[in-house]
Amino acid sequence: MLPSLLIVLLDRIRRPWVPLLASWLLSGCSSLDYYGHLARGQLELLRARQPVNELLADPAQDPTLQRRLALAQVARSFASAQLALPDNGSYRVYADIHRPYVVWNLFATPEFSLEPQSHCFPIAGCVAYRGFYELGRARGAAALLKQEGLDTWVGGVEAYSTLGWFDDPILSSMLRWDDDRLAALIFHELAHQRLYVPDDTAFNESFASFVEREGLRQWRASRGLPPKDDLRWQRGEAFTELVMASRVRLEQLYARELPVEAMRQAKQAEFERLRRDYRALRNAEWGGVGPYDSWVEGPMNNAKLLPFGLYDQWVPAFTVLFREVEGDWSAFYERAGLLGRLSTAERSKALESLIAKR
Repeated sequence: MLPSLLIVLLDRIRRPWVPLLASWLLSGCSSLDYYGHLARGQLELLRARQPVNELLADPAQDPTLQRRLALAQVARSFASAQLALPDNGSYRVYADIHRPYVVWNLFATPEFSLEPQSHCFPIAGCVAYRGFYELGRARGAAALLKQEGLDTWVGGVEAYSTLGWFDDPILSSMLRWDDDRLAALIFHELAHQRLYVPDDTAFNESFASFVEREGLRQWRASRGLPPKDDLRWQRGEAFTELVMASRVRLEQLYARELPVEAMRQAKQAEFERLRRDYRALRNAEWGGVGPYDSWVEGPMNNAKLLPFGLYDQWVPAFTVLFREVEGDWSAFYERAGLLGRLSTAERSKALESLIAKR
């Protein structure tokens, strides 16, 4: 996951340039207040960092915390030694943020479109969401967009990458998950440092998601653990297919020239169809176990569907690419980097060609 990265630039440039940069920012659609909020949030995060080695050597520290941090350091070393991910100070420091998520991302779309409202920032380029360090701010921004007639959705994020500009910490929010998820998060965020293409959220997140999954598979094998039960992944992929099919139908609906009220009714009917399809899948194939019940049964709109297309769209393409280079990570990153240098249209065509080889 990538945050808005203006705060990175503010940290790196010389002080005399700040007024000029602020003036440039105010000429755009974002306010100085928002960027000030980002700067404060990032600086608070930086101040909270502590070297993991010191925490591990401190006998007064919580043993459970020490065990998790020790495991994270093994995974961190594995990431660089075996997955060819960056070898730097990231995830060798720890920060207790005293909240469940480090940022909350706000997604927004028009009422009858699945095109995300994009936000453009220095370095990171344009992304399909807007990040907030405070839930109240995210909800407030969402309320303003709703008044403009947009669909909105706010989702919490337990970690993000600053693309190597800072030593990203292991966050207390990351420790809420099990050992596998902790290692996977480290692999995912380091993958963003390894390769990042401005203005292409789907490419970046799909790339990092593939590195996370394959990295976790290799990580478990290196520790002598049996292959992880793929049931969670299989359910996730099946659910994603349902959501993506719903997205396709919605796009077809929005392309029609219907009266507004008829369009709204058809839109809600599609969401009800998605709920029915999910319940049928859950009851017929998952034995009634419903890991996505709360998501499905909650309020639904276009914006809530956005992360599925952004985070999973090209994972099958990267799976094929990894197979073609026979599991050579360096070759894989080189090939992925070549894709990143293509134009958006050319890159999409190349990725679709890879998927066709499955």
